[in-house]
Amino acid sequence: MTDSKKITSIIKEIGNVIQKEKDFLTELDSFIGDADHGINMARGFKEVEKKLPGLEDKDVGTILKTVGMTLVSTVGGASGPLYGTAFMKAGMAIGAKNDIDGDDFITALNAAVEGIKMRGKSHEGEKTMLDALIPALNTIKKVYEENKDFKAALEQGIKAAEEGVEYTKTIIATKGRASYLGERSIGHQDPGATSSYLMLKAICSII
Repeated sequence: MTDSKKITSIIKEIGNVIQKEKDFLTELDSFIGDADHGINMARGFKEVEKKLPGLEDKDVGTILKTVGMTLVSTVGGASGPLYGTAFMKAGMAIGAKNDIDGDDFITALNAAVEGIKMRGKSHEGEKTMLDALIPALNTIKKVYEENKDFKAALEQGIKAAEEGVEYTKTIIATKGRASYLGERSIGHQDPGATSSYLMLKAICSII
C-alpha cells in the first residue's frame, strides 16, 4: 500500500527527474517540436513542488487532481493540457482514498491514458506519449494479474515504455508540431514518450 505522504514523495521525485533531464528533453523537442518540452515540464513541476507540503494530509485523489490543475495552468504547449488531464483523470479515478495498492495504480494509469487519448484525440502509433504509456499499462496489467507483485509489474512496464520510446524513432509523427515534418520526423524519438518513460522510472524508484 502507498499512502498520501508517499504519493507526494513520488511526485517530488518525478519533478527532480524532469528537472535533471530538462536539457535532454528540450534537445529532443528541438528536432521535431518547439524546443521547449523540458523547459515547460520543469517549470510546471517546480510549481507543483511548491504545493506538495500542503498536500501530505490530503487524500490521493486530491493530490493528483491538484498536480493536474497546476500543470494545466503552468506548462505551455500541448504538454500542459495532456499531462494535466492525465493527473486529473487519475485523481478522479482514485477518489478520496488515503492509501492505494497495485489495482488502484492500474485504475489511475488507465484513466490517465484514456484522458490523454480524449484530450489529444490520439491513439497509439502516432509518435506521442501514448506510445510509451499504452505498452507500459498493458504490461503492468498483465504481469500484475499473473503474480500480484506490483514492483515487478512496474519494472516490466518500464521496459515496455522504453521499447515504446525506441519505437517512436521508426514512425512518422501525425500529431502536433512534429506532424509538419512528415517523413523527416523518422529517426527522432518523441519527447513526450520520453518524459512519460522517465516519470514511470521515477515512480518505481520510490515505490
